[in-house]
Amino acid sequence: MERRTADRLLRARAQAIGGRARETTVAAALDRVLAVQAQDLAAAGLGLRARVTGLTAEDVRRATDVERTAVRGWYMRGTLQLVPAADARWLLGLLGPVHLALGARRLRELGLDEALCERASRLIVRAIDGEGPLTRAELTARLTSLGVEPKGQSAFHLIRRTALAGMICHGPLRAGEATFVLLDDWLADTGPLPFAGAAAETELARRYRAAHGPSDALDFAHWSGLRTSTAKQAWAAAGEMPVENTDGIPRGDVRLLPAYDNYLVGYRRRELSVPAEHERRVWPGGGVIRPTVVVDGWAVGTWSGGRRGSGPVVEPFPGGAPFDTATAAGIARESADVARFSGVYNASHTLSTPGL
Repeated sequence: MERRTADRLLRARAQAIGGRARETTVAAALDRVLAVQAQDLAAAGLGLRARVTGLTAEDVRRATDVERTAVRGWYMRGTLQLVPAADARWLLGLLGPVHLALGARRLRELGLDEALCERASRLIVRAIDGEGPLTRAELTARLTSLGVEPKGQSAFHLIRRTALAGMICHGPLRAGEATFVLLDDWLADTGPLPFAGAAAETELARRYRAAHGPSDALDFAHWSGLRTSTAKQAWAAAGEMPVENTDGIPRGDVRLLPAYDNYLVGYRRRELSVPAEHERRVWPGGGVIRPTVVVDGWAVGTWSGGRRGSGPVVEPFPGGAPFDTATAAGIARESADVARFSGVYNASHTLSTPGL
């Protein structure tokens, strides 16, 4: 088998979007892939749906809001992701300082000096401690007492800074809006971090390799947001991965992946996932990554819609052969499942909250 094909099959199976691999719970899926992109909560739910058999909206809500086995926050690359609650603290201990340092310049550009940032963090913590979970809008209203403008990005960056410092985290949805809670109230304190410093970097490299199949240190640096030199050291410390055989991997596995899916952002290059001539259909610009139809991890088209119970509209890449019977049947099954999941998901939650 050609090496590129073998690597793609292994990557798709590792990500639970190929090889008939699916998990049975949200917790199991996150334990497998470590993180699911969550700038858009609707897309995060669909990303889990693609990886979990028979997943329901209630399963996702219960994991995040009741069982607290999954938590949303700014982790790899400083973007919002859902991660296992058991990993949240050491990930934040490793990545929080990285993104605080990277974000310091933006805070200065907004006229937010260190003294104001510290006062804002104390105010945010006091407000949540006294009033319970608060939304971004509610926290913004309270920050105005410090002279923070209610419009623009200042309040957002102050809230994010407080979260990266390990004081607050995303809590339950309230009337469809994300709220913030005190980290120590929301997540159990299990004592000393299991990984810190270089050990945390090595563990992150190990988890990335397990979740992303054949890859290299530069892929890991791209995905994690760590400095390239740090990523290379962690990669070497994680040791060699065993060589895997692709002979037993089932073929013809169709999945409808949501916008911004892990599989499409987890590597520095795209030639194993999307035909070069169709990259602009998946990445049209402006930071957009479109929902994608993949067969064994290979993109064959994009899709849209699928909200409020309506079926997705699939748009095959132009110039290709018509879908064979098995692929068409797989697309039909996935489309019906997206409609099932999204119809319930959007009926019970308003999830248009990207960037929180």
